[in-house]
This record gives sequence, structure tokens and C-alpha cells, in this order.
Amino acid sequence: SQGFSTLHPSSAPRDPEGEAVLPKVPVPDLKQTLDTYLRCVKLLVPEAQFQKTKTIVDKFAKPGGVGEILQKKLLERREKTENWVYDYWLEDMYLNNRLALPVNSSPVLVFPKQSFRSREDSLRFAAHLILGVMEYKALLDARSLPPDYARGQQGGTELCMEQYYRLFTSYRRPGLKQDSLITQSSAGANKTQDPGHIIVACKNQFFALNLMEKSRRLNESDVLSQLLKISKMAENAEERLPPIGLLTSDGRTEWAQARDALLKDPVNRESLGVIEQCVCVVCLDEPTGVQPTDSNRALLMLHGGGHDQNGANRWYDKSMQFVVGADGVCGVVCEHSPFEGIVLVQCTEYLLKYMTGSPSKLSRGSSVTELPAPRRLPWKCSPQVQGMLASSAENLHRLVKNLDMEVFTFRAYGKEFIKKQKMSPDAYAQVALQLAFYRCNGRMVSTYESAATRRFREGRVDNIRSATPEALDFVKAMTDERASTQDSEKMERLKKAIDAQTDYTKMAITGMGIDNHLLGLREIAKELKMDTPDVFTDETYQLGHQFILSTSQVPTTVDMFCCYGPVVPNGYGACYNPQAEHILFCVSSFRECTATSSLVLVKALEQALMDMKDLCNKCHTGSREKGAAKPATPRK
Repeated sequence: SQGFSTLHPSSAPRDPEGEAVLPKVPVPDLKQTLDTYLRCVKLLVPEAQFQKTKTIVDKFAKPGGVGEILQKKLLERREKTENWVYDYWLEDMYLNNRLALPVNSSPVLVFPKQSFRSREDSLRFAAHLILGVMEYKALLDARSLPPDYARGQQGGTELCMEQYYRLFTSYRRPGLKQDSLITQSSAGANKTQDPGHIIVACKNQFFALNLMEKSRRLNESDVLSQLLKISKMAENAEERLPPIGLLTSDGRTEWAQARDALLKDPVNRESLGVIEQCVCVVCLDEPTGVQPTDSNRALLMLHGGGHDQNGANRWYDKSMQFVVGADGVCGVVCEHSPFEGIVLVQCTEYLLKYMTGSPSKLSRGSSVTELPAPRRLPWKCSPQVQGMLASSAENLHRLVKNLDMEVFTFRAYGKEFIKKQKMSPDAYAQVALQLAFYRCNGRMVSTYESAATRRFREGRVDNIRSATPEALDFVKAMTDERASTQDSEKMERLKKAIDAQTDYTKMAITGMGIDNHLLGLREIAKELKMDTPDVFTDETYQLGHQFILSTSQVPTTVDMFCCYGPVVPNGYGACYNPQAEHILFCVSSFRECTATSSLVLVKALEQALMDMKDLCNKCHTGSREKGAAKPATPRK
């Protein structure tokens, strides 16, 4: 549902700057949304509750009723705005959410483990990466990134590129009730083309590193020389300041309160301003001594290992944080509100390919000694702020202990086998997740799969509701103890489940999903100061929006993977990356919830994928794979 390429001839009309003029996101038909909503929630609640919900929905939908009034207002809003759902969605999904960013909100990309021979080796890697960022940012500033085109479902359409221009210009500022997403204007209008400054975090201290000095852009030797200076300055224990970055790892309201306390001092005001304006954060991490398995590297990217490891060496409000660990544990942490994972992947793949494709240019050219030393950002800490730091450290510690993560590579087959069955690898993985969850819990639950709506102006995502009636029919047949269902019948149900998933995906990516539409109706009622319609106070609606399974496909073409935490206390985060001959799954849950276990779900997922393959092979003798399936092993 997410893939795209840059290979098609352009079809969209162009504005005077040569940018594609994409259509506005549609407002779906009200009846269609409400019918689909009922179909989606029917299998989540007992029959009596469903009947009550159906009565509420019918009342909402009746001619001249509340639904029609709100629908009319949404259509008017569509006329007046670039994207009628964008602000509602951003606030609902991110800015109103009060949970801490690490684990709960910020996804990460985990790089292959690097083998650095020395501290300086890791700084060289960081310097090379920073040069890549400067090059990519120059492409963005000149607006010369080639457009993306949709692949897979409804392929060939040009996609909105706006998310890319927020990669290095965005900052999420905490608020007491609602955060704000601040975006500096991209340097298109800036004639000097100053590449700006980055923030380097080292030993929980923050340093401003200018990418241009004396009207000359820094080269790689310059950047390395500056990183060596930072590393040395951070060693000095006398000058070490409190680990202010910890505050950004706390709940959003707690961080907003701490920020208000910090702002009372002009020294802190200035330091915060310097951080808010930076291009990105580069975190030079200390070795943790933890065995660098895939799962452990994922955990360290998600939360830094807590305040006593690298958890304070972060600034979570900034959209791009590159982590370079002295022990070779590297990756990117992203603040999710400005862009989706796929844009993060495209940018990061560019950087990693730049690093392998362009040899490190550590020239001994121009003298590097004349560069002024990077500036350590000063902080003034009142006793009140000290107390808040202690509480943030405690909260992060709890989060670290609570997260249960399993990164697992299923090696028996990959997307090539699935394509031979004439099935979508994404839909197939979603049905496997439904089967695995059902086997563990004996029921279906509300499932979220992100679907890009970038074929529209300012498009972000809508939700593919993967818990379909067809998936339920299939998993029931597969888990039938009496074994009364024939293989041919199971196969028929599998195909129907895949088709239903594929149809819902098409609906969501073409702007016809139900979640954004329902959100729009709910929010416009608020704006009109109406009482909240019963549809949105109904317990079925609340339950339908608790996503116990929060999933997404994040494919990569270089060796790295994406992961994130669950979005509810009793749920799972499940990110997957289908490759030709294997599928990588990252499954997360919280230890405090006794009903969930990442390992149990991974084992059930492995079983589900094997059973689905056996079924395909029995029913399609023509596509039977040669040789026995290789057993799946958790990837180290």
C-alpha cells in the first residue's frame, strides 16, 4: 500500500514553478462511510451492542439529520482549504496526544551494525553522514527532488512531495494542552544558501555546529575536526551541565511545564531557540555494553536505554535525530508529526547510498585550525527544574522497563512466493497478522494499517481497517478444531480475505477511507458548537478507535529496518518489511500488560505464515516451491 518509484513520465498539471497541481482529497459519500463503519465494527462487539450502534448510526444518517448537516459543512470546508482533513488529523493523531514521544509516537530506523575500530572512526562516520544531510538538504532547498510516483495499487500517479520539505525544517514544540508543529520556511527564498547549523548531543551536552563559517561551507575534514572538538569538550567533567534533553522524553504536558520554567531565564531561552532552529540533531552515543542483536538495537534506538545509558543524549522534539553510537549501534529517530515513515526511509536510503557511493572526502586541504570551536549550549537550572529532571528520568526508566520488543526475520519465503500466488504481499502479511492474533486471543480486534493519501494535495494517511469479515471467515476456517473445512474452502476464504484487504487499501489511498471522514464529521460538529453526536460518544466508536494492532509496511532497499511501539497499553506495534526471500517483522508490546507478549505473537505469526504457504502449495500444485522450507530463525 505504501510503495512508490520515480520512473514514470509525469502526468499531473504543473503550476508556474513546475510543481504538480494535485487534486484535493475528496469527501466520501456519507452513506458509504456509515455502511462501511457498521461492517467494520460488527465483528468487534457483541450482537446487542452492535444493534444499539446501528440504531444510533441510522438516526445520524436519516435525511435532514445531523449527519447531512455536518456532511454539507465538510463539503464547504473542502472548497475553502487545500486539504479539508489535514489540520483535524494532525491535531487528533499527534498534537493533542499527551504521551511521551519515545516509544509511543516516534518511529525509528535501525542501521546495520557498524564496526568502528575507534572513537574517531565513529566520528568519521558521523561527519560523512552530516555531509550527506547537507547535500540532501540542498536538493530540498532548491526543490529539485524528483517526484515520487505511486506503485502497486493504482500505480503511476504523481504523489505530493510536501512532507519531504519538512524533514529538516520542522520542530514540535510542547504545549500544556496541545503541541504546535513549527516549520521554518525552506531556504528557497534564502539567497545566501546558508546551510544553517546542527545540534550535536554528546555525553548529554548540546553543542551548536555551524555548517558554514566565514561564508564557506564546511567540508568533511572541517566537520570531523569540529566533532573531535565537541568530543573533547564533552569529556570535561567540570563544565558538564544537567541533562536537559531528558525533559523532551517525558509526557508532553510535563515537558511543556518544564519548558515554561526554563524560559524564565534568558540563558535558557536562547539555548532553546538555537535548538528549535537547527537542521537536525546528531547524537554521539556512548557504548552500552549490550549485545547488539536486532531487537536490542531497536530498543536502544527507541529509548536510548534510559537516563543511565543514552536516553538523555536526545532532543525528541526535533524531527530528525541521527544516532551514531561509538559501539556501532546507529540509526535515526524521527518525530512523526511532520511526515510519514516512507519519506523518512527515502531520505535515509539516499544518505546511506551517499555514504557507500561517495568515498569519504577527508582532504587535508584548507587548514581546519581557523574554525571557531562549536558552542556548548548553556543552561541555568533552578531547583524546580532539577526536580522535573529527576521525575523525567524516573518516567523514562519506567518506559524502558516496560517495552517488550522482538525483531524477527521469517526466512521460509518472501514476497516472491506471495506474488507467484497472484496475491499482494502487503495484504497477505495483514491476513497473516489477523490469523496470528486470532490464534493467540480467539477474537478479532480493531486494527490500524497506515495508507498513504499522497496522491492528493498535502495528503498524509488514512487507515486501512484490516480486521475484515472476510479475514474473520478465513481465520475461523484455519483454527477450526473439528477440521471440518476442506482445504479448497480455506483457500477460497484466503483469496476473499486478500481481496477484501486489497479493496479496502484502494479505498483508503484514493481518499475514500472511513476514519478521516468520521474524524472530519466529529470535528466540524465541535466547530459548530453542537453537542457531540451520539455516534462519537457510543462505546462502539471508542472501542473501534483503540487500535490493539497498529501495523504498517515499511519496505527498504538497503539493509535497515523500521520499528515503533504500541499505541495503546494493551496493544501491539507491528511493522514489517517484505523482501524477495524473507520478511522482517518488528513486534512491540508492553510488559505491564499481561494479555500481550511480543514473543508469543511472533511465534504465532511464524506458524500462520507457514500454514498459509502449505495451504497455497496444496491448492496450487503448479506453484509448489522446490525443496523443504527453511525453518525461520530470529535474526541476530
